[in-house]
Amino acid sequence: MRAGLKVIPDAVPGSAIPRVLGYERERVFGFCLVEYEDPRFVERLNKAWYDLATSSGLIDENREFLLMLPRGTWTAAEARRQRTMYVWHRVRLLEQWDIMGAGAATFLGIHAGHPGFAMLALDNSVWLLADTYEAGAAVYAVRDPAGSPGVLRELKWELEWLARKDQDREFRRDVSLWLESRQQHYPSHDRPDKS
Repeated sequence: MRAGLKVIPDAVPGSAIPRVLGYERERVFGFCLVEYEDPRFVERLNKAWYDLATSSGLIDENREFLLMLPRGTWTAAEARRQRTMYVWHRVRLLEQWDIMGAGAATFLGIHAGHPGFAMLALDNSVWLLADTYEAGAAVYAVRDPAGSPGVLRELKWELEWLARKDQDREFRRDVSLWLESRQQHYPSHDRPDKS
């Protein structure tokens, strides 16, 4: 991958949170926005990503983490056109990398300097997200997404929606298995809201 990430096939932990993002704002930490006007925009955005990825615990001792990529082997343009399902892939950060430049120009965004991706620590302890805004691009981290009631709500909603349409049985099976295992680790979060 031109981003400097090597995909490690068939190595995603079974405990990985399924592909959904729904978290509480208070779980966000380490936000960094780099403005488009910055003459070293992509360089500074890469530095912000790396600083947050290392300080938040996204990258393990083998320089590995999970990255959400299209299922299958589509090009970035084909994946967008065909609305391909995105799933986690285990990746290793190589010595030479360019997440926000060459990476954002492929599967990690729209084009160089315009990222849009989700990354997950192998132990589910942190999500690292990048997005594009009106004034610039940002990278931020979400702590303990597996413990988030918002994640639970999103997954249950998506599971019901896909079941009604009888779509993506593989994803529905994965979500059901993950929800069952999550209940053992976060039983208090599964209670109905008291609001």
